Amino acid sequence: MKLLLLGSTGSIGCQTLDIVRKNPDRFSVFGLSGNKNYKLLAQQINEFKPSAAVLADDTNRASFEQLVNSPGTKLYYGLEVVNDLVQHTDVDIVLNSLVGFSGFLPTYNALKSGKKVALANKESLVVGGEIIQSLDCNLSDNLIPVDSEHSAILQCLVGESGNEIEKMIITASGGPFRKTPLEELKNITVEKALNHPNWSMGSKITIDSATMMNKGLEIIEAHWLFGIPLEEIEAVIHPQSIIHSMVTFRDGSTKAQLGYPDMKVPILYALTFPERIHLDTPRMDFSTLNQLTFEQVDFDRFPCLKLALDSLGAGGFAPAILNAANEIAVYRFLDREIPYIGIHQIVEKSLENIKTNETLSVSSLQAIDAKTRRYAQSLSVK
Repeated sequence: MKLLLLGSTGSIGCQTLDIVRKNPDRFSVFGLSGNKNYKLLAQQINEFKPSAAVLADDTNRASFEQLVNSPGTKLYYGLEVVNDLVQHTDVDIVLNSLVGFSGFLPTYNALKSGKKVALANKESLVVGGEIIQSLDCNLSDNLIPVDSEHSAILQCLVGESGNEIEKMIITASGGPFRKTPLEELKNITVEKALNHPNWSMGSKITIDSATMMNKGLEIIEAHWLFGIPLEEIEAVIHPQSIIHSMVTFRDGSTKAQLGYPDMKVPILYALTFPERIHLDTPRMDFSTLNQLTFEQVDFDRFPCLKLALDSLGAGGFAPAILNAANEIAVYRFLDREIPYIGIHQIVEKSLENIKTNETLSVSSLQAIDAKTRRYAQSLSVK
């Protein structure tokens, strides 16, 4: 199976390459893409010898080319070329682990050309779920989730075709501030927000986990992936991160997918679905598992989750506005421009003030995304 890996220098990308490294009889790398980490991308190119590689940010182009030692690899610059590579005839599967809105068009173009997509870029469906659903392709076969929560739901649904779903329950760790007094949230530092108790992830998604915006994005994604209405999807806090999601059926029974926190499990499942192959990862030891606990979500503590749910209810461009404003707000927080609580304030103001009369399309999505980013960047919050 020839793999095009978008975002190969990120956490998901590096773990994917670990899987490829250990399964050379099953996977080969057609292409890699990275953003700014040109040194790591060059190392990956030299090891896997892909046919194509893309460095989105060409600031260090000369240094990058000096490091690459793979004569058979065609080097490209700028993210735009990715939209052509995802349609290449030699690509069997595209694993999209790009961050944010930049992942939407590659997902759209890959699916439009009939490619199988292993999706780690939840924003593809958050901003463009309605457009992707309108594509003339078999999404249930071609679009396989990589997020641990959606992978868990998919695994719970295997063998359940035709059985009515009553509810999907998406679990959340609650992040590092689950018990922090509300009045102290305004003083949260970047370092504290990046200190996730269970998962090791990139900075953007780690902050989204702290605010629980990631859970809102996941609910929107689940709505489009599985065709389930908002009122039948619920988020609950599960601090141990052992149960990744659950599905309740009309007879009252509930199926859950369990495992220690390890993203290689859903990555591998997405690459081999519906088959399972061996993975060297810790097995559950139920004799030492003392407790599994659950808590209701407090929207006063996690207003970003409520904003995400409201945006899905509003429909249209609202989820795209939510996503764009959140991306800008998170990076402004990481750059220490705004306080932690400023993230939800920027998202809320953007949802209130960004308007358009355009019909939903790829071009209008791009326009509203750009408009929202400009607005969110200009906002002053305290």
